[in-house]
Amino acid sequence: MIDQVLRKPKEKYFVPLAKRLSTLNPNRLSIIAFGVGLLAIICIFFRLYYIALFLWLLNRALDGLDGEVARAHNKQTDWGGYLDIMLDFIIYALIPIALVYKNPSNSKYFALSILLASFYINAGSWMYLSALLEKQAHNLDKNNQKTSINMPCGLIEGFETIVFYCLFILFWPYLNILFFIMAALMLITIAQRMVWAQKNLTKL
Repeated sequence: MIDQVLRKPKEKYFVPLAKRLSTLNPNRLSIIAFGVGLLAIICIFFRLYYIALFLWLLNRALDGLDGEVARAHNKQTDWGGYLDIMLDFIIYALIPIALVYKNPSNSKYFALSILLASFYINAGSWMYLSALLEKQAHNLDKNNQKTSINMPCGLIEGFETIVFYCLFILFWPYLNILFFIMAALMLITIAQRMVWAQKNLTKL
């Protein structure tokens, strides 16, 4: 929802750093970020929640940096964008699963299933829409496109996901409530994209 607003502050700090990392392959940086995310999950298994929180935030920082490195040194590739998002999705799925596995209850497992279902539907809502936009050469913002894919804005985007995952890790006794809240907001995001698609794709 506010990813666009945070783009300039992010670039203010990340771009100068990215320009200094000319010898670093952005794909390797994506893999390092993935490794940090896995370490966060391991910490969750040992109930080291504050360390897991730090590693989660470090994972997100590195994930933001890999794209800036690619753009700063003209190393952007379709494979890099694909690798980046696939590794992200693995971490997104494993963190809530790990939290529930270490703090099991029927209500948490049910809430987890709803959350993961909302992730599944949400991924379909923007991935296929992005493919259609590419097919129809209908870029949302050609001049300011910063990522490998195009998608309309929604209520739950990158920043909101980071915040919710921080809440998951810090307030794990309330996972069922937090999962339901995020899933509900995710469904609103899906509805937003469907309305956008109905209005825009039918005109093309």
